[in-house]
Amino acid sequence: MESLREIVHAYNAHAPLAQAYTIPAFWYTDERIATLEKRSIFHRNWQVVGRADQVFRCGEFFTADLLGEPLLIARGADGVLRAFYNVCRHHAAAVVTEPSGQAANFRCPYHGWTYGIDGALKGTPDFDGVCDFDRAKNGLVPIRVETWENFIFVNLNTQLESLPHFLASLVERIAPLRLNSLHFFERRTYDLNCNWKVYVDNYLDGGYHVPHLHKGLNSVLEYANYTIENADRFSLQSSPVKTTTPGADTDAVATRHGDRAYYFWQYPNFMLNWYEGYLDTNLVLPLSIDSCRVIFDFYFGDVSESAHEHNRQSVSVSHRVQEEDVAICEAVQCGLHSRAYQAGRLSVRREAGEHLFHRLLYADLAAELERYESGQAQTFEQATHAG
Repeated sequence: MESLREIVHAYNAHAPLAQAYTIPAFWYTDERIATLEKRSIFHRNWQVVGRADQVFRCGEFFTADLLGEPLLIARGADGVLRAFYNVCRHHAAAVVTEPSGQAANFRCPYHGWTYGIDGALKGTPDFDGVCDFDRAKNGLVPIRVETWENFIFVNLNTQLESLPHFLASLVERIAPLRLNSLHFFERRTYDLNCNWKVYVDNYLDGGYHVPHLHKGLNSVLEYANYTIENADRFSLQSSPVKTTTPGADTDAVATRHGDRAYYFWQYPNFMLNWYEGYLDTNLVLPLSIDSCRVIFDFYFGDVSESAHEHNRQSVSVSHRVQEEDVAICEAVQCGLHSRAYQAGRLSVRREAGEHLFHRLLYADLAAELERYESGQAQTFEQATHAG
């Protein structure tokens, strides 16, 4: 059995694309990598947890789970957006059990401890006589929260850079698409029997699989003119959209409009797929070493009753593509467990985005491994209260 250090450093992050291999198969199948990813990638980088329209009014809230960390996001009476660990400071029960709603305060269902919507501890039934108890220091534990466009991001590491710095040039690159002109329509969730990185790899292969796997989608994209652009922590895949191809998928033609399609991926696990008047976002979350959940949110320029049937048809086109991706991703996960496969090569023409993803993964995993080995890894108390 190789050590964790050997597995991480088996990948050569310095090789140029023309000489590069994929990350090793072990990275998709070894529980130690999954444990390291949880801390180094998902609990140290900015993560999307919801939409700003979910907490538009004062008192509105929703709950979420980030790889085992229960979260609570709320808009205070003062209009300020806040995020907390959804964990009672008394005996660790979830303070809020509803997925969403509107409230003036939060009351833990276990022992009745009550918190303001700003997280401050307000009530502690039958707690008289407890020595050295400071109510002001026992509110809900806060989490960093920021918004970009209609998306709410949290970060469990208080010492990381701000969200605009993390997103970097993606902010400017995506601005011309005017995402704020689109309105939420519906959410769909898919559970896949594959490692989360398999799904991201599939997304980032530069359309390599589209002609072979997605016949309907391929009929409206100019595969030969598909482009890939990498910058900072994001990759943009783009293609001209065709409208008059003989034999084209009629549903895809009817619902995929505009001159060009844009497919953005933001490290580590967030995607935005844009056509004129349409957006769907994909959030990929690990469930186990061999399974993940992909959350699709659909947006349209027109969400009136008259546009409902068109929007449903558009979602159905996306669903068909997703079903095709599910099947191939699950087949890949089986192959990654085979002794016949250790790593593969990358297409210079198509897979630059995947190469970026793997190098960013390596940088985070190697840095966290170094922190552990040098004894510099923060405790939970340091990570949540530093600074």
